[in-house]
Amino acid sequence: MLPDKDGPNGGGGVQDGPGTEDPSVTLFREYLRLKTVHPEPDYDAAIRFLERIAEELALPLKKVEVCPGRVVAIITWVGSRPELKSVVLNSHTDVVPVYEEHWKHDPFAAVKDEHGNIYGRGSQDMKCVTIHHLVFLMFLTDEEVGGHKGMETFVKHPEFQKLNIGFALDEGLANPTNAYTVFYGEKNPWCEYHICLFLMHQSVLCPQRRVINSFLEFREKEKTRLNTNECFTLGDVTTVNMTMVKGGVAYNVVPAEMDVSFDLRIPPTVNLQEFEEKIKAWCKEAGEDVTYDFAQKHMDQNFTSTEESDPWWHAFSSTCKAMNMTLKKEIFPAATDSRFIREEGLPAIGFSPMNLTPILLHDHNEYLNEQVFLRGIQVYERLVPALASVPPLSGGE
Repeated sequence: MLPDKDGPNGGGGVQDGPGTEDPSVTLFREYLRLKTVHPEPDYDAAIRFLERIAEELALPLKKVEVCPGRVVAIITWVGSRPELKSVVLNSHTDVVPVYEEHWKHDPFAAVKDEHGNIYGRGSQDMKCVTIHHLVFLMFLTDEEVGGHKGMETFVKHPEFQKLNIGFALDEGLANPTNAYTVFYGEKNPWCEYHICLFLMHQSVLCPQRRVINSFLEFREKEKTRLNTNECFTLGDVTTVNMTMVKGGVAYNVVPAEMDVSFDLRIPPTVNLQEFEEKIKAWCKEAGEDVTYDFAQKHMDQNFTSTEESDPWWHAFSSTCKAMNMTLKKEIFPAATDSRFIREEGLPAIGFSPMNLTPILLHDHNEYLNEQVFLRGIQVYERLVPALASVPPLSGGE
């Protein structure tokens, strides 16, 4: 089932002697070595990995190609009452790019250092959670236990409706304190680009500078709000980042047009229509030839209930409380697949059981300590059965 306890530990760093590494940690490190990194993720390797585990567990795995090259793999555990709503444990296989020169170790070698820190792209975001899910399935089968565009399209796919969803657990973030962060909503991503059009030899920099200044001044105001309100987290303010500036054909030619792009993440508490009016005003003030468009514009602002009267949340929170876990409820500061699930009117919680861990997703030297990882398995062994045991709700749910 799981790799041998003295399985491969390639890539340098501290090596475990025979029989000393928990087999679920070995499986985690194996998964980290798969190069599912953008811009060309090896999705096939991830699917083969999942197929192998599903076959060894004797559980059905169904592959749904939602668009060319994007396959959603569904491993199903059928309960004693399959007519009831399902609990979905969701995770993605791809990881973000790396700047290898800034890493202590090869980001795809899954090196474990003398402190038990396992370095690898995806160690926090979110290959650890995939292994937590798989090892939980191994727990169910009495085996030894120490196993973006795609989801957006998939929730509109007929196969999604066949799953008879009641509740979904998706990705979360690490927390440097002893608490565990739980996300019940998330920001709306707006990826926006502006185009300044002028006649040749007229400077495009003046209107472009006005647009940039308007966005960056707003960014500073939001930063001040975040820093002066002790109750605020990053999920409570709008983040603005200028990500691209393009234009020009030669050093000695004034460009006829230039593009400047911004990535905005907007909390669900913000009036989106009013916010877009603000953007229109900034462009109008910069000049009549300044236009804007969106590469992405998500508008759903649904929350998942965290009231104790809600049966799903009560099952989640009471189980965590029984394990003496402190929960910290927040709005996710970026965007996850949960937004597509909530858009369908389904409850979804973002949760990765990683406390006492610096937040390093998308950062250099991303790592997860093996003891934190192993504690996460124990959390899922208690949490998922509790969620799966929620009594039928009104309407047969």
